[in-house]
Amino acid sequence: MPRVGLNQQTVVREAARLADEVGYQQLTLAALAGRLGVALPSLYKHVRGADALAQKLSALVTAELATELTAAAAGRAGGDALRAMADAYRDYAHRHPGRYPATQQVPDPTDPEHVEAGERAVGAIFAVLRGYELTGEDAVDATRALRSALHGFVSLEAAGGFGLPREVDRSYHQLVASMDISLRSWPASDR
Repeated sequence: MPRVGLNQQTVVREAARLADEVGYQQLTLAALAGRLGVALPSLYKHVRGADALAQKLSALVTAELATELTAAAAGRAGGDALRAMADAYRDYAHRHPGRYPATQQVPDPTDPEHVEAGERAVGAIFAVLRGYELTGEDAVDATRALRSALHGFVSLEAAGGFGLPREVDRSYHQLVASMDISLRSWPASDR
């Protein structure tokens, strides 16, 4: 008998909570079924399998991150917007260590919610970059550089990869300050 109130949204939200508790790589359909108090086959009524769950989880967490990045940068420009957005990015990764890795999945073009969430996340970054007068292909390049820097830092931090005796917060702020300098002096594209 299906559990009352169980639907795809409930399953995905519970998967996000479970991922934060056990880690993204340890999130399994069996563990999720146990958490929800249903038999594993019951989950297939709501998600087609592990890949579908991962995609739906990515759509959810990308939307969450997009909302936080947008809110952080709202009403700010240039370096202030960059710092606020970068801090929101890192804060999200700290608060949601299990679901954060799912933000790195490319949106599924057949899922309008996932595509929209991805567009909002990139749109938040593009809005900050307009404060540096970066648009078009330059904005795409700068977005990739910024995303690589922030993701690289928070991923290394989460893995315990910073063992040198220097405050990690200070290093992060220096990274963001260096990105500000880089964005202010971004080389114009040749096209």
